[in-house]
Amino acid sequence: MSERLTLSDVQSAHARIRDAVVATPTLYSKTLSQITGANIYLKFENLQFTAAYKERGALNALLLMPEEARARGVIAASAGNHAQGLSYHGTRLGIPVTIVMPKTTPTVKVMQTEAVGGKVVLEGEKFDDAYKHARLLEKELGLTFVHPFDDPDVAAGQGTVVLEMLEDIPQLDMLVVPIGGGGLLSGMGTAARGLKPDIGLVGVQAELYPSMYALLNDKQMPCEGDTLAEGIAVKVPGEFTSEVLRGLVDEILLVSEPQLESALSLLLQIEKTVVEGAGAAGLAAVMAHPEKFKGKNIGIVLSGGNIDTRLLANVLLRDL
Repeated sequence: MSERLTLSDVQSAHARIRDAVVATPTLYSKTLSQITGANIYLKFENLQFTAAYKERGALNALLLMPEEARARGVIAASAGNHAQGLSYHGTRLGIPVTIVMPKTTPTVKVMQTEAVGGKVVLEGEKFDDAYKHARLLEKELGLTFVHPFDDPDVAAGQGTVVLEMLEDIPQLDMLVVPIGGGGLLSGMGTAARGLKPDIGLVGVQAELYPSMYALLNDKQMPCEGDTLAEGIAVKVPGEFTSEVLRGLVDEILLVSEPQLESALSLLLQIEKTVVEGAGAAGLAAVMAHPEKFKGKNIGIVLSGGNIDTRLLANVLLRDL
């Protein structure tokens, strides 16, 4: 148990943010339960306003900032859901938000971030370049950097997902949660074990980006390639989050690209819900390893729904 992140941190975060985020439903899926042999409960975080759980952590971090830091503004490096969540809530609270993205970012992501009030700066070819530039601007302009995952306040906000899940479905035996940098599972795992010490915690990573898996299993594994789950394609996991997860997670499973595609298609066809690749990772893992989950009450987080429509069309065509 990390001293820097506790159940009460997550509970305080929930009290702080609950009026400004959607308490998304956790629903039993009869058909997916029949297919997998487990009792499947889905947490629809793709129904947040910015279509992902990331706004919970961003908002908690913003609300905990001192007044003078909020007045100067915040900065982040992200081409994804963190950019939108931070921009949306920052703008709502009157806090100036700057987001640095690599020049290669799809225009649609830039536009979505600007649409919710973020000021986008394009810098570098890769995420690492954008990140370095954001840290430079942080110092130059006196802004406060809000990390997408490696921050106890952000992780506490993400953990609020599980408070809602356990309130709706107290009988959950196990949580299956995607891991990129580890913020979501650090927060959820800490809170879940605080409330229910024997609950199972399984993380899921894309096979192409097994960064947290490799770190916790002391292995050297390459992290590269084109994955459908770009939201969890993180090469270097968080220092703080990996420390928390080392003491928490029971197992990390890796899922292949075909497994991600098939889970994404099933969610659309059966649940009539659109998820991004990372959002399908939990279901992909349960379908790939049915023996591990058989007969148990499994909570799966559909972490986000921001998928490029052309990419979605391609996945569905291949599935047909």
